[in-house]
Amino acid sequence: MSSADKVRMAIIGLGFGSEFIPIYQKHPAAEMVAICQRDAEALNRIGDAFGIEKRYTDYGELLADPDIDAVHINTPIPDHGPMSVAGLEANKHVACTVPMATSADDCRRIVEAQRASGRKYMMMETVVYSREFLFVKQLHDSGELGRLQFLRGSHMQEMGGWPGYWEGLPPMWYATHCVSPCLCLPGKLAESVVCHGSGRISDDLIPKYGSPFAIETATIKLADSDLCVEVTRSLFNTARQYIESFDAYAEKVSYEWTRVEHEPAVLHRGEEPERVEVPDFAHLLPEPVQRFTTKGVYDSDENVHLSFKQGSGHGGSHPHLAHEFLSAVIEDRAPLPDAVTSANWTLTGICAHESAMQGGARVDLPRF
Repeated sequence: MSSADKVRMAIIGLGFGSEFIPIYQKHPAAEMVAICQRDAEALNRIGDAFGIEKRYTDYGELLADPDIDAVHINTPIPDHGPMSVAGLEANKHVACTVPMATSADDCRRIVEAQRASGRKYMMMETVVYSREFLFVKQLHDSGELGRLQFLRGSHMQEMGGWPGYWEGLPPMWYATHCVSPCLCLPGKLAESVVCHGSGRISDDLIPKYGSPFAIETATIKLADSDLCVEVTRSLFNTARQYIESFDAYAEKVSYEWTRVEHEPAVLHRGEEPERVEVPDFAHLLPEPVQRFTTKGVYDSDENVHLSFKQGSGHGGSHPHLAHEFLSAVIEDRAPLPDAVTSANWTLTGICAHESAMQGGARVDLPRF
């Protein structure tokens, strides 16, 4: 740590990753030290725009820099596992965008590297820090919902035109946005999963990953709980406005996410529906980063990253994520989610796709 007791941050991957640069620059517990991107032209353009002097095109060289305490990885999905392990082995704290990895082996390697290093690892899952989740969690923690009875998540998104590694990606490999709120709200881990594939994507999309399904839908058994969760995921060839959602059905009050963007959510008090405007939770954050719950980092729509625009700003989650990661490092505690929880949320989707490819066989999740 620096003498000012700030976490000296580096961001790797500057598409979506650029959304976090000014958050770290303004957060009182962070020092935005370095950025890393393979494309030198883009690296310098972003470095100049945000006034960042240290710039790397090689991740290994960045990890050798003793002036960096923590890395925030925002690279393509196939890189998440290896880069997270390398960061932990280099004795850096690691924050990584979702998913944690695309295989059980890589998830295990990250958990083992985190334990061996003693550094912090946090998968930067947006939905569990969205204003919608924070609202429902507040209702649950206060007892207003009553006993949870059933949870459902859905993430439907058309990925045509995105970078090539997305083409044909199994839907459940990128399921943390709909899995995580359903596990985080009751505070449980997934134990086993049964999943079915439905429909078929275009033939040209199938060969890369060998996955034919347009939609995958899974039921998840939670450990040490009588709750069951249902999640649905699509990536291609399915007509639907973008939605990352979860519904919580409970004994006294149930919550249903809005079905169309910008419409009110619904609370069901018994059998009476009540349309509600979900409040913002910027007050939970240090004042200098509160503005980022309702505004992206760019001034014009042309520069906003597509995931931020499609996801309606990810529910204001970005400064909450940065604050949780920084706080965990400063306070020397496990972040939410920590490595084991991140692995469980990710493996729920990996094992769900395995189940779908086996015609709906039950698959038990690995336990670390």
